[in-house]
Amino acid sequence: MTVFEDRLITILKEDSYILSILQTVEKLQLNDCWVAAGLIRSKVWDTLYDCHTKINDIDVIYFDQTDLSEDTEKKLEATLEKRMPGQPWSVKNQARMHLKNNNLPYTSSFDGVSHFPETPTAVAAQMDHHEIKIMAPYGLEDLFQGIVKPTPYYVNGIELHSVYRERMRSKDWEANWKNLSIAY
Repeated sequence: MTVFEDRLITILKEDSYILSILQTVEKLQLNDCWVAAGLIRSKVWDTLYDCHTKINDIDVIYFDQTDLSEDTEKKLEATLEKRMPGQPWSVKNQARMHLKNNNLPYTSSFDGVSHFPETPTAVAAQMDHHEIKIMAPYGLEDLFQGIVKPTPYYVNGIELHSVYRERMRSKDWEANWKNLSIAY
């Protein structure tokens, strides 16, 4: 376990709201299931930059090649809404998300997260028998150092780079977290 992983686990453990999210998601007992992306990234940056930003969504990812139905994802969102009402749940099966950017099929949630646009967002956490586990295909250094750069699937010269650049423009992260270093 790295120093950054220890630090992330401590940050998540100290947040009762995020702990309740991880525990609620664990009860779904889905294959390769994680809470990913913005919730985790924003919590770290809020901690580092001593601020509190609004949660736009709670990305729950899992991997199930036997059921690629969006209806199943909506049913899972409804289940989460019953268990923890009023939260911005977003459930996505990584076994079908490759279609969004016309990629080869993903082989796991790890593969799906590795295809996220920027390195500090390519992170996930799960509760597994009262222990928090972390998934970070590109490590956690960029996240903790406030560095935003594209993952290999979105680098300059690759077709999807324009998606990354537009994301950076629309997110306006510098408004909340002043000291970020964002590569365009």
